[in-house]
Amino acid sequence: MKKIKFTIVITLLFSWFTNAQNKIATPSDYLKDIKEQLDKKWPENRTINLVFHGHSVPAGYFRTPDVNTLDSYPFQLLKRIKEQYPFAVVNIINTSIGGENSVSGAQRFESEVLNHKPDVLFLDYALNDTGVGLAISYDAWNKMISKALKKGIKIILLTPSPDQRINIMETNNVLEQHKNQIRQLAEENGVGLVDSYLLFQEKIIEGDSISKFMSQVNHPNADGHQIIANGIFNYFQK
Repeated sequence: MKKIKFTIVITLLFSWFTNAQNKIATPSDYLKDIKEQLDKKWPENRTINLVFHGHSVPAGYFRTPDVNTLDSYPFQLLKRIKEQYPFAVVNIINTSIGGENSVSGAQRFESEVLNHKPDVLFLDYALNDTGVGLAISYDAWNKMISKALKKGIKIILLTPSPDQRINIMETNNVLEQHKNQIRQLAEENGVGLVDSYLLFQEKIIEGDSISKFMSQVNHPNADGHQIIANGIFNYFQK
């Protein structure tokens, strides 16, 4: 009887732990330890590494081949972080490559991403993953997430920003399918999520056109990047 009770307790604990993990991380407390570090003054502070791994959008491509680094969302995020945390030393490390998908990104993940020892890792590959499909991209994302979590790295996943060839208000289009899969990955792994796709949908609902936020067919302009940066900043807000 005792053995049966012990087995039931273990089962319940495992179920509780699994359910606790199967939630998207809450923006207000997911980066609590990082925010405490950002608030520290010299000489108690340390450098915080924010690593952005993905395709042309986080890399800063606007109207190809122009790369507008300082208006890209990683650097717009840095500006907002520095306004909130004036004593912080923050490195923006961009390992993104224009035209790359998550399969290629996963292949160089250990040698070119984890070597930077990220405090927070951002993954943004969905726009280019439409070419490799859901199953293959799920595997690539999951491998990168698993490797980062084993290192104790905080992770924030990003759903796709718009491609003007696709109507993002159309249900179950290819970008929405990848958006839903990324949300699933965030839930399964208990990591952060910035739903860029939803943020742009909200702009349409408010009466704006997607073209207002785009520099070319599949690259946001500075205003479009600001939408994404604002979404990420929710995780750093005090």
